[in-house]
Amino acid sequence: MIFLCGFLTKVMQCAPMRDDSLCRIDIYHDCTQHGPDCVQFVRNRLTYPYLCATGTAKIIPMTNGFDDFYAIIPAGGTGTRLWPLSRERRPKFFYDLLGQGRTLIQSTYDRLAQICGMDHVCVSTGDCHVATVREQLPEIGADQIFAEPAPRDSTAAIALATAVLARRNGGDIVVGSFAADHVIRGKIAFIEAVRQAVETARAGYVTTIGIAASRPSTAFGYIHEGPSLAEQIPNAPSACIVERFVEKPNAATAQAYLSTGEYRWNAGMFVMRADVLLDHLHAHKPQLARAIDAIADAIIDDDRAFERACTEAHERGENQLETVARADFHEHRDEAMHAHWPSIEKIAFDYAVAEPLSVEGGVAMIPGDFGWDDVGDFNSVAALLPSVNERNIKVLGNVDDVAYLDSAGDVVVPNSGRTIALLGVNDMVVVDTPDALLIAPRARSQEVKAMVKHLADSGHENLL
Repeated sequence: MIFLCGFLTKVMQCAPMRDDSLCRIDIYHDCTQHGPDCVQFVRNRLTYPYLCATGTAKIIPMTNGFDDFYAIIPAGGTGTRLWPLSRERRPKFFYDLLGQGRTLIQSTYDRLAQICGMDHVCVSTGDCHVATVREQLPEIGADQIFAEPAPRDSTAAIALATAVLARRNGGDIVVGSFAADHVIRGKIAFIEAVRQAVETARAGYVTTIGIAASRPSTAFGYIHEGPSLAEQIPNAPSACIVERFVEKPNAATAQAYLSTGEYRWNAGMFVMRADVLLDHLHAHKPQLARAIDAIADAIIDDDRAFERACTEAHERGENQLETVARADFHEHRDEAMHAHWPSIEKIAFDYAVAEPLSVEGGVAMIPGDFGWDDVGDFNSVAALLPSVNERNIKVLGNVDDVAYLDSAGDVVVPNSGRTIALLGVNDMVVVDTPDALLIAPRARSQEVKAMVKHLADSGHENLL
């Protein structure tokens, strides 16, 4: 049961879409009085959306056909190849790497909320990042954030969110995992790929979205396309079986893959029915599945405790938004995490789910014909930024903090307040932060990760 505070006011009825069906509407909320807990009571399944009269909102139509779809944003990792900008305490997805006023996680949320609605998007992240997630995504409710006490890789993160969502909404819902730190260009093509992936997932397949390989990259894994599924799944005409997943190849193998036209990059986007994923884990990773079940059950116990507190506050005539907050109900979750999370196997989703199921013919692929980048190193950052001069210098940050003379092809990140002066410097990466300075050839951008390891081995953990 949802109770709306006295400050919540009905603003409008859903407007008809082109097909005359009622659209779903979400509220992007910035409440100066109540904060993000206010909006978590407002669900876009209501015929009438509400907003807080003390705040501001913009109302946008959602995409039809995704009522059973929930998007999970795994927000983990440290982005070590973008050190010293990206750190353990503030990974790359918390930065605006495109200079467009939205961080990577905010852009990911915007993209997914437009597809399935703000109440159908959740974030899986570390305990240490929850405050920043709520700061950058104030419209997201506390019940949409799944916090982990320690990293256990993508299988645990996706499985826990899925298990809780299935308990709240039913096992036949479709869930999709989309990384917090990817850049997508081509909104319409992305939405269409997700639509076909959801249709294919409804048919029982774990479905991935494969990116067109534009070059023989050794930085990505590859997906080998198999037979078409168009006859079996008419609403997903681009769907095909995945023959196999392959690890990051050497240069010669990557070129061979590109030449066949049968391979696509693996971007780690997966869409599937919740019951299909959870049943697979129970069959093939039973210890992990049992631990996830225990934690998910505990989170549901906290949900119920919160609902009881809301009911009691309402019966007392209190404004529960001022006296009760979902974020305060975590006792059962904390106990279960302490008991079970440390024992959960640390394994990537590809290894635990995608690769084993592909051998059985249980994985499908939708071609993703949109622009995509995982922003994996400073060369990737440079490719996304405009040049500041005719000699292809790229600046992430305040251009006025960079002076250059007889220099070309450099990537510069001024992030300390100091001026960076380049004289006769070509094709270098220069990243200046208050406590660390990186200078490296652009050709060795992928090796920044090795420098981070070297710093850790040398006792400089405070810089990581």
